[in-house]
Amino acid sequence: MSYLPLVMLLYIWFAISIRISFSSTPNPLNGQHLRVIWTLWSGNPKGLIGPLKGAVLLECMSKRFNFTYEMVRVTDATLGPLANGKGLFNYLLDQRCEFLVHNIYPTLRTNAVVDLTLPWAYDDYAFAIPIPVETANINAVVKPFQWQIWLGLGKSIVCVIAILNLIQRYLEYRSSLETSNVRPNDNNNPPTEKIITKGRTAKQFLYVFGNLLSQGGPCPSKRLPYRLVAGVWILAAFFFVQAYTSTLFTYVVTPINQPLINSIYDLINSNDINLYVRESSLINTLIYTANETGLYKTLRKRLDSLPNSRCTLPSECIQSVRPGLRNVFAESTNYLNDEIRKHYIKTGKCIGQMAKEKFFGITVAMGLPKNSPYTQTITQVILELQENGLINYWDTWFRPMPPQCNGKPQIRSKKTKLSPLSLKNLTGAFLVLLIGLGLSILAFLVEKIISVHERLR
Repeated sequence: MSYLPLVMLLYIWFAISIRISFSSTPNPLNGQHLRVIWTLWSGNPKGLIGPLKGAVLLECMSKRFNFTYEMVRVTDATLGPLANGKGLFNYLLDQRCEFLVHNIYPTLRTNAVVDLTLPWAYDDYAFAIPIPVETANINAVVKPFQWQIWLGLGKSIVCVIAILNLIQRYLEYRSSLETSNVRPNDNNNPPTEKIITKGRTAKQFLYVFGNLLSQGGPCPSKRLPYRLVAGVWILAAFFFVQAYTSTLFTYVVTPINQPLINSIYDLINSNDINLYVRESSLINTLIYTANETGLYKTLRKRLDSLPNSRCTLPSECIQSVRPGLRNVFAESTNYLNDEIRKHYIKTGKCIGQMAKEKFFGITVAMGLPKNSPYTQTITQVILELQENGLINYWDTWFRPMPPQCNGKPQIRSKKTKLSPLSLKNLTGAFLVLLIGLGLSILAFLVEKIISVHERLR
């Protein structure tokens, strides 16, 4: 069954309903010609910041409300209003522009100067951090189990060695008593002296660790109680070794790429990380207008400690976020995505990635002259575009982030060659080997010193 007729009927119904809804309300934009400012217009100088979706949003409005427009050339993206007349708000105040397609933060100050539409974009502030460098996988040998399991294993080893030693001593004591009942005791060799000389704690130690390290070894005693405890330990060691080795490989081959920070609290708790912000950004304004306590006070001190911590454009600040440097850049996620994407298209490499947690939500609106007759109409179309999901969908057109720069593990295809293991993956195993060799050499030297001392005596 074909769904084409049903789709056509739904499209016709939607078009008729939209046309009826607009025909029922007056359209002050019908046949008008607007002067519009969009900072990313090709006629403006390169390097200005602004909304990537501004052009398609403006074109959608012009088709919907039947108006034409022309772009006004600007050389600065500062909102203002500035005393020298170069701020974008000055164009609205001087009647040189009827519509400002820009990211304007709705505040009491801006609302007193210009008319603001409904917030048309919702964003968050995040941190751009350097691409983490792969480090040596030293902790791979201990990561398969949590510290509670390692602690329990250590206690189990001590308890098993002690129990095996006590069982063997008890069995030898009983054997000596049975022998003394059959034969008279020799005054020169009492039973207690036999028990002391026959203690074999070292054999239990080697037997327990030998099974744990899959080396095996003969059971020190053939008595049934001793073998029952030894059998329980062999079974437990088998399950432990199998669980450990099956999980160890995953940690050995997993690259260690620890990000510089994950949240704003990591930045505050680290004194050696530098913070960069854009001078005209909202976060910079909040840091210097907030109270003298709490989070913003700490960020203000961090900014003041670095002379060049404020930049004019996001492209300038993002240059400081490079691998090997302990610098982060606080900016809205849209601007960060734009800069990371532009750098990747230009160089084929990721200049940075965003931290895992965002820390501040923002909304932006568009501006018109105060008491403009078009404010209500433009607000209406923005609301309808948000309800249809088109504004968020346009991000997939203009901001297709390269997967190499999103900080997430990449899914390997069948054609992708697996990278061979390197020394960084096996650093932990070699470290344990060196520790074992060092302890062995130390024990050997101690034994030699003791033996030489006994010979001299």
